Amino acid sequence: MVKGKVVGIISIKGGVGKTTSVINLAHVLAQDFGKKVAVVDANFSSPNISLHLGNVNARSSIHDLLSGKLKANEVLHKHELGFDVIPGAAGNSIHSTNNYMKLRERMQGLKNNYDVILVDSSPTLNEEILATITAADELYVMSTPDLPTLSTTLRAVKLAKDKKMNINGMILNKVRGKNYELKAADMERLSGVPLVGVIKDNVRVLEALSKVKPMTKLNPNSGVSLEYKNIASKIIGEPAKKLSWHAKALGYLKDDFTNLTTHKFSKGLSYYK
Repeated sequence: MVKGKVVGIISIKGGVGKTTSVINLAHVLAQDFGKKVAVVDANFSSPNISLHLGNVNARSSIHDLLSGKLKANEVLHKHELGFDVIPGAAGNSIHSTNNYMKLRERMQGLKNNYDVILVDSSPTLNEEILATITAADELYVMSTPDLPTLSTTLRAVKLAKDKKMNINGMILNKVRGKNYELKAADMERLSGVPLVGVIKDNVRVLEALSKVKPMTKLNPNSGVSLEYKNIASKIIGEPAKKLSWHAKALGYLKDDFTNLTTHKFSKGLSYYK
């Protein structure tokens, strides 16, 4: 009996945090929910998963799997974060339609061994993103709250529907809560896709990237990390563990420690408002 499912994370715009989200979701699904997880880099021509994990010279890649050169167990790499990875290979691309369409076939075999297979797609409207759409059992679209990204999000939704695939949810990222941003409710209404998570912008996400760690590892109780745990719970249909108020407070202070220590309290307590 097949027990796992393939979850594709898509966008038709770079810079929205798609790969970062894939890594963070994989980490919490493995560590917090105890799931057996595989991450697949299906951004064939411009892979990024290995860069986020600090391993740019993988001995085998998704290209070897799709070409039939190697089997799935030969291209899976165990990572210390608790999940397995099928990386891409820089400088390679899949030019043959027959090759990229084999992604679905190759992913089916993995479903017997993993609870969740997270697929990081290409951010370009081409055959590569179609590979993820056709291979996935569930699709989630990444977006940021601005008009240009909303436009590409609408294109991604249409592309999925044209392929008879529904998008299960939208993950809204880099939210600053400013008046110039599109509201989460408007993003949901205009796209016709239900929101499954709203991730606030946090400079420590960039710090985590520089340290080659997911934010969920760097500060597991930060607001960003807790939202990733909330999204993961929705993907697998299991409740996330409840966190005590003091653990949340410590997570917040750890995230904002620099501001706390540099604030001039002689000018008032506006920091706490």
